[in-house]
Amino acid sequence: MSARDSSVDKADTSRPPVYYAIGDVHGESDRLKRLHDAIHVRHERLYAQYDYRIVHLGDYVDRGPDSAGTLAFLMECQAADPSRIICLRGNHEQIMIEGHDSDDISARDMWLRNGGKQTLESYQKMGLEGVPHSHLAWLESLPDIYVEDEQKLIFVHAGVDTREYPNCRPGRRLWTRASTFFRTENWDNPELYAHTVVHGHTPTDDFFPDVEGDISRRINVDTGAVYGGRLTAVCLTCHGEPSFIYA
Repeated sequence: MSARDSSVDKADTSRPPVYYAIGDVHGESDRLKRLHDAIHVRHERLYAQYDYRIVHLGDYVDRGPDSAGTLAFLMECQAADPSRIICLRGNHEQIMIEGHDSDDISARDMWLRNGGKQTLESYQKMGLEGVPHSHLAWLESLPDIYVEDEQKLIFVHAGVDTREYPNCRPGRRLWTRASTFFRTENWDNPELYAHTVVHGHTPTDDFFPDVEGDISRRINVDTGAVYGGRLTAVCLTCHGEPSFIYA
């Protein structure tokens, strides 16, 4: 939804908005743009009377063909509509930031070995020698979690520490693959009661979204876009089951 439609501005803002959450992009900029367009079509067809939010769950960079273009697109979308376009930081954004610390050679090497080489190549194709400061500054400004209390939605890149939430460490939000998080039947933290955690980070085995729990307690939308799978958005309304859009 890179461009706003005038009919969206007529939405009833007193109603809870529809949320769309997009999984790990990893430089697949063309597919991200197609997914935004598909979200726009779905929203206008089914939910035109509602406002919306698009939450990007992180890992925009590394491994794929166009990390530079992906960041440019997201920055443009957010600047044009900051109340509706939400971008979170993923672990690949974190290692990219750390890889630009001139005093830490090992962090630079870790970033390059985990997809940073492809990211640098995407900037070189744009005629740039490296990552612009404006892109790094934007990445540094991104939060690592977004919570919608009214609709009991928690958006995060990797997951949460189900015992310590909401006070879990930032590293958990960016990196966790703990079994205690994936097994929703064991969540006994009252702060998570009736909440749904929407995340990415861990590619699903079959390239389809992973929905766990009787009330969709956990939804994983990392469907392996950069590994030959899908780029996925989940659509969450104040009523009904989650639905999915693919590119």
